[in-house]
Amino acid sequence: MNSDLLKDQESLSTKVARNLATTTKSLPMMEAITPRWILQFLPWVQVNSGTYRVNRIKVLFKEEGKVHVTQTDGEFNVAADQLRKIPLFYNATDEEIEQLANEFTVEQYERDQVIINEGASGNKLFLIANGAVEATTTGDRGQKLQLAILSIGDFFGEFALLDNKPCTATITALSTCSILTLDQAKFEALIRQKPEFRKRLEYTVQNKDEWKSKVNEHGEHKISIQSGHKGECILPETFADYIEEPQEYPLSIVQTVLKIHTRVTDLYNDPIDQLKEQVRLTVEAMKEKQEWELINNKDFGLLHSLAPSMRLQPRYGPPTPDDMDELLSRVWKKPALFLAHPKAIAAFGRECTKRGVPPTTVTLQGSPFMTWRGVPIVPCNKLMVNGKSKSGSYVGTTSILLMRLGEQEQGVIGLHQAGITDEILPSLSLRRMGIDNKALASYLLTLYFSVAVLTDEALASLDNVEVGFYHNYPMY
Repeated sequence: MNSDLLKDQESLSTKVARNLATTTKSLPMMEAITPRWILQFLPWVQVNSGTYRVNRIKVLFKEEGKVHVTQTDGEFNVAADQLRKIPLFYNATDEEIEQLANEFTVEQYERDQVIINEGASGNKLFLIANGAVEATTTGDRGQKLQLAILSIGDFFGEFALLDNKPCTATITALSTCSILTLDQAKFEALIRQKPEFRKRLEYTVQNKDEWKSKVNEHGEHKISIQSGHKGECILPETFADYIEEPQEYPLSIVQTVLKIHTRVTDLYNDPIDQLKEQVRLTVEAMKEKQEWELINNKDFGLLHSLAPSMRLQPRYGPPTPDDMDELLSRVWKKPALFLAHPKAIAAFGRECTKRGVPPTTVTLQGSPFMTWRGVPIVPCNKLMVNGKSKSGSYVGTTSILLMRLGEQEQGVIGLHQAGITDEILPSLSLRRMGIDNKALASYLLTLYFSVAVLTDEALASLDNVEVGFYHNYPMY
């Protein structure tokens, strides 16, 4: 025995004494857990038989959509069937539309370069393949008025191919742009070969106003009403017509099989219930996946449920107060919340600081939220930046959503079916599957859910928002 150790030690060491002490243990921590605010703020509607059907008034005049442009080996192309999203070509045959698609060429424009001047003769159809442009006009007092910001998939100048009318706006590139163009000379050469094609195009143009007279501002079947009349005038006869094939939302599913050794639950279950914690952490991961699907799922996710007219572009890149106001002008009927990546919220805060208009905050469910015009801006890392969700330090672009909520308000709603077998949370079940010959107990966890946008103007998006721009302030 080492006599020096006995001589130096005058009391029991803390190292060995600790072996007799009871430690205080935390529950297992999981950094991937987020507040998942959208799950908390969404009004959840009970669904029967796993499906929710959205009945709407019939749309007679379909809104034009964005044209999908592909890029292969550095070259931009447009598929023939995509051209039907341009109103002028609604009635074109498959052969005609295929010939048109082959006549497009690519033109390059630099930032701030004017593409078309207001009043100039229009002689091309322009289809944006990359970049963004601004459409402006001159006001009565000579001021510059912004009409729209157009981006990938948007088009302009299509009706000038037929009537050669002067341009009604000045189009300027906001960034370096690649634009597919269809020249009027090539177009004329094609319709000279096919007189019946010209007749169909002219019919489309001539009857555009007549079609619009039968619909309201949203393209829906108009309900005729007489007002302010005197005497015994003949009242209009009308009815509300519904769409014949309403959209249906079947509940989506998140599932996994949790396995845990019976020896663990038998011997190591005190002071922490091992099965309970395994289930808790698995449910947290499933809820994180649920939130991701609500936003990004290609079939029903919010980013893929937007009407083309409800997609906006930022004027300068980073989100500005003007951009947020424009979003509010689209979802103006009882807007409930903005949804944005934390980096996008920070970028908006910098723009507000630069302009000297710091947003106010509001406390909801015990947490502070930045607001704009009284509408809370809710953080969500599932609105990804350049395809990434981590809130690290990087640059890129993302989207900011603004939505109205509730079934009664014709807004955005969550869908679930509570009351399922072995339910531990609404629409989430835990079922024991048995024990295998390795003494592993299996548990099936199933979560059913979906989300529905009841009307187009209940959801708007500010796309291509830059999050990496910082202002340089003078140092004194």
